[in-house]
Amino acid sequence: MAAEESYPDDIRYHREHDWARIEGDEAVLGITWYAQDALGELVHYEPPEQGATVSRGTPYGEVESVKAVSDVIAPISGEVLEVNKAVVDAPETVNEDPYGNGWLIRIRLSDPAEAEQLLDAAAYREVLAEQ
Repeated sequence: MAAEESYPDDIRYHREHDWARIEGDEAVLGITWYAQDALGELVHYEPPEQGATVSRGTPYGEVESVKAVSDVIAPISGEVLEVNKAVVDAPETVNEDPYGNGWLIRIRLSDPAEAEQLLDAAAYREVLAEQ
């Protein structure tokens, strides 16, 4: 069962439909409701390796759906601390709960100031209105 459309206020958004929940010097990353809805049911998630570095604005993994394969873009830079194995095993978890159990990776921030360049929920909704 797909999640209902939502864009929580407690997370920050990247224009490429990725999100970051920043918690001190760490962040949890994932794709937005819009991204998972546009892709359709996810059937595969190709994550980065634990210990890898992700850079803001560049791909760090892929999600594959019944419709397409899409890069996952890092909204913020850091070192991968953890990969969500539940999503590797059951990619449809992202469709069911994109901001909860469907998170993709946890990182240690390399440049916390990058967060200031991310969008809040209202600004992200404006990006969606332009689509």
